[in-house]
Amino acid sequence: MYLLPAIDIRNSKCVRLLRGDFDKETLYEVDPVNLATNYANLGAQLLHVVDLDGAKSGSPKNLNVIKSISKITDLRVQLGGGIRSENHIREALTYVDRVVIGSLAIENSTLIEKILNEFGSDNICIALDVKIGNDNVPYVATHGWTRVSNKSLWSLLDLFEHEKIKHVLCTDVDRDGAMLGPNTLLYKECTKRYPKISFQASGGVRNANDLSKLVETGVSYAISGKALLEQCISHEEIKEFLPNA
Repeated sequence: MYLLPAIDIRNSKCVRLLRGDFDKETLYEVDPVNLATNYANLGAQLLHVVDLDGAKSGSPKNLNVIKSISKITDLRVQLGGGIRSENHIREALTYVDRVVIGSLAIENSTLIEKILNEFGSDNICIALDVKIGNDNVPYVATHGWTRVSNKSLWSLLDLFEHEKIKHVLCTDVDRDGAMLGPNTLLYKECTKRYPKISFQASGGVRNANDLSKLVETGVSYAISGKALLEQCISHEEIKEFLPNA
């Protein structure tokens, strides 16, 4: 398992939201390109970038910043936020290496086969954001996490596994940005049920101990944004979970 540093961008600046709430934003006085360069210098190969303005508006924004990250660093960039059409995917893949699609995949699941055939399974990551129901079943949240669907995580993963999806980013939304620790039980169940899928765990990472716990779940990547920005994980600890350190 590798650490996957995350940079969330809004109005060309680094921010973090609490549980995806735009009214609960923390602004960080660091340039996104400089931050990406720092992660590359520590040994990161892949960077997860979220275009929050794109997520809110439904079409990609912050293009200058994202293109600068791709151009100035040697990082492979995985981009999410505002990717709502095949044209968005096509354009984004001219300047990043992989795109993350959520609403598009959930609401138009019949498009998945077409998307994979055109763009390749390694260039597409499906984002599935979940809330744990009273019945202990993870249900997929949509529309900026404001709605919880009646579709379980397992039903969608059954479908996507059949379509030979390679990468899935799974977020427990109640833990995102909350520094509550990752939902290790959820990720253990994911990797147990779907061993052929490469999972990215997101939400709740507080420290290096949490990263060690995620190693035991079998996920391929642990995404962290806030814990890195607030230096809850030291540079030496970060290097332990990066491929080029």
